[in-house]
Amino acid sequence: MDSFIAYIARVEGLAPNTVTAYASRLERFALWCEREGVDARAADVRTVRSYLAELSRDQVAARTLAAHLSAIRSLYRWMAAEGIVEGDAVSAISSPKLPRDLPGVLTNQQVEALLNAPDTSTPAGLRDAAMLELLYASGARISELAALNMESIAWSERTLRLWGKGSKERIVPLYRRALEATRLYIEGGRPELLARAKRRDPATGPHPLLISAHGNRMSAAMLRRRFHTLATLAGIPADIAPHAMRHTFATDLLEGGADLRSVQELLGHASLSTTQIYTHLTPDRLKRAVAQAHPRGE
Repeated sequence: MDSFIAYIARVEGLAPNTVTAYASRLERFALWCEREGVDARAADVRTVRSYLAELSRDQVAARTLAAHLSAIRSLYRWMAAEGIVEGDAVSAISSPKLPRDLPGVLTNQQVEALLNAPDTSTPAGLRDAAMLELLYASGARISELAALNMESIAWSERTLRLWGKGSKERIVPLYRRALEATRLYIEGGRPELLARAKRRDPATGPHPLLISAHGNRMSAAMLRRRFHTLATLAGIPADIAPHAMRHTFATDLLEGGADLRSVQELLGHASLSTTQIYTHLTPDRLKRAVAQAHPRGE
C-alpha cells in the first residue's frame, strides 16, 4: 500500500490532503481485512461489499462510503496495472447513490456587501479586498488561492494561472476591478506587511501573493478564517463558506449566458456532470434559452 500512496502523490500529483485521505481509508480497509482473516491482495467483489456493508452498519454516510470505495478501486486498479493482482474485479462494484446537494450561492446584494467589507485604508484590508475580488473573479478554490504567487498573474493578458486538483493548470481571465484591487494590494499593502514583519521577498521566486501579518504565505485555513470574519462584517450568515464564491461565480456566468463547457473549463471540473449541478440554480436562464431557441418557445 505504501508504494501506491507514493505513486498517487508523486506520479498522479494528488494534493497532500487527498493523499492523506486515501491512506487513511486504505489503512482502515487493511485493518478490516486483517481482522476478518482476508488476504487483501485476493480481495474480490464479495470482500469489498462486506467491508462497505460494515461501514454502512456503522452509519457511515453515503458520500463517505463512496470515498472509501473510490480509494479501494484506485488501489486495485494500480495493483492490476503493476501485475500484483490478476484482473480488477473491484471496479465492477457500483458506487452508492449520492444525494444531489445544491451549492450555496450568494445574492448580488450579499456579494457587494462582502466585497465592500474590507477596510482598504490598512495593508491587511487591501489584502483582504484582493482576496475577495480574486475569489469572485476566478471561481478559485480557497486552496488554489492560497497557492497563488506574484508570478501567477499575467498583467498584460489580464489572466490568472491556477493549479487545481491533480496539479492541473488552468488560465482564467480577470475583470478590471479584481486586477485593480490586486494591484493596490501589491503596491501598497503587501510591501507594508513585509516591512512590519521585517521580512523581504527572496531574490528568486516564487513570491507568495497573499501574506499574513508575519510576512508568510497565508494558508487555506487562514484565508477561510479571514473570509468568515469579513462575511460577518457584511452581515452574511455564518454558515456561508468561501466555496460559496465559487458557486456564485459559476451561477452568475450561466445566468449571463455562458455555455456549460466554458464554465466547466473555468472551474477546472474534470467532468461536465459536476458542472451541470449549476443548471438547477438557473431556471431563468433555462427559460430564456427555451424561449429563444425552441420553435414554439414564445
